[in-house]
Amino acid sequence: MLRWAVHRALRPCRLSSSRMPEALRNSSGGGREDAEPRPLPLSYKLLDGEASLPGIVLLHGLFGSKANFNSIAKALAQRTGRRVLTVDARNHGDSPHSPDMSYEAMAQDLQALLPQLDLAPCVLIGHSMGGKTAMVLSLQRPELVERLIVVDISPMPQSSLPRFSSYVAAMKAMDIPDELPRSSAWKLADEQLSLVVQESYSGPTLFLIGGDSALVQPSHHPEMRRLFPQAQIQTVPNAGHLVHADRPQDFMDTVQGFLT
Repeated sequence: MLRWAVHRALRPCRLSSSRMPEALRNSSGGGREDAEPRPLPLSYKLLDGEASLPGIVLLHGLFGSKANFNSIAKALAQRTGRRVLTVDARNHGDSPHSPDMSYEAMAQDLQALLPQLDLAPCVLIGHSMGGKTAMVLSLQRPELVERLIVVDISPMPQSSLPRFSSYVAAMKAMDIPDELPRSSAWKLADEQLSLVVQESYSGPTLFLIGGDSALVQPSHHPEMRRLFPQAQIQTVPNAGHLVHADRPQDFMDTVQGFLT
């Protein structure tokens, strides 16, 4: 369940773009202008595993929570022997409220949490909103990310898609609190990445796409590969936007294969 601290429209962030890739500019987000995001103490669940191996960190999508990955996290911990962390993003689940809901702020939260739990560098897996947060963190702090998996999202603005209405329909089916304006929700869902980043993330990267989803288009691939030069792009047949929920076995097999 998403929890919103301030009921107002999200405002554009003013962030330096001197080294910002073109695809990451001109984004909208919430928060105080010209203010550095402050990390929040996120609610999390950590499953034990072999400390000598990079842990797996799972980031949920908009309106989700760490509970979305309960069964996946347990299965990955058993199959890989690694530590597996699930977290509630700010304003979601049991994590604290904040008016700043930018991807930069969400990445800052993880920058604080991962070293505290001795999980840096980690295998970072993000779905949808979590995928964009994962991309931001990888580009901003690559030393924290051993490898990256982005699930059914790209660095491109989703509202530009010819079939964006299918995504909106899926979002409308979610349980959104009455007090949260849908206009704010759509702005967040459509937000492009927003922060000062290095030119690319050079670590191993997998974009995992639902075969029945329209969010990631072939026209996005050049920008995905520009920002993530080692990117592999795989499609999971018969899966929609919720790849891990629609095809959990295929999702786990693909993740495990990418780790070996």
